[in-house]
Amino acid sequence: MHLEVLKAFVGLHEFSDLNLVQALRQFLWSFRLPGEAQKIDRMMEAFASRYCDCNTGVFQSADTCYILSFAIIMLNTSLHNPNVKDKPTLQRFVCMNRGINNGRDLPDELLKKLYDSIHNEPFKIPEDDGNDLTYTFFNPEREGWLLKMGGRVKTWKRRWFILTDSCLYYFEYTTDTDPIGIIPLENLSVRECQGDTGKQYCLELYNSKGQKIKACKTENRGKVVMGKHQSYRFSAASAEERDLWMASIRASITKDPFYDLVAARKRKVTTGTAGSQS
Repeated sequence: MHLEVLKAFVGLHEFSDLNLVQALRQFLWSFRLPGEAQKIDRMMEAFASRYCDCNTGVFQSADTCYILSFAIIMLNTSLHNPNVKDKPTLQRFVCMNRGINNGRDLPDELLKKLYDSIHNEPFKIPEDDGNDLTYTFFNPEREGWLLKMGGRVKTWKRRWFILTDSCLYYFEYTTDTDPIGIIPLENLSVRECQGDTGKQYCLELYNSKGQKIKACKTENRGKVVMGKHQSYRFSAASAEERDLWMASIRASITKDPFYDLVAARKRKVTTGTAGSQS
């Protein structure tokens, strides 16, 4: 029944004569995506199939549309997430999509038009409250309260943490819209550790090469400064909470949940084994 509802919902969208970015904007604005990879995979499959039905001849198969849709979504995050310093160029975007049209290349003119559209205006995706907008494609992998040890002053402060986009954001209150600090998880590791001053259920983020962690925080006057931590220590409310945070952080560091899904389909179409358009 759920798949039938999904098919009926996607069928209500009219994508005729829209380029892929325009269609994605319409589709992603019409609902809030769930956090589970398999659910998003099914929704994007349904979107790609519907787009190809509305625009016959644009792509060799729905698989091509599916792969390019994810490439556009990842491009949106890379171009508009301030934590991504190495912004992809048009040339890189074109190169990463070579051969995805059943082994053939898509027209450079088409890819340039899609790139320019995302470069000039990021996606707008509805939040739960119906008012705010987010540039983040996926829902948070985890969120909750943790005690965080300070840098210069070794005191513990209660902070609200959100794990998403391979970054750990922390806030003073759950209602805050701007984080106090951001910790990119690239090149970091997480481990259980002994707490200071009697704290239990502690975990530690650290750079295995012994380098300072590249992070930023907001000072009292609102100025954003670089963090100077060799490591970050947190204390959870229980051993179970600590273990869940560690597992979520490790998963965020080591694996993109969509990498295997998209990579397998990309291998399929670049070798020319994809079936006819569905």
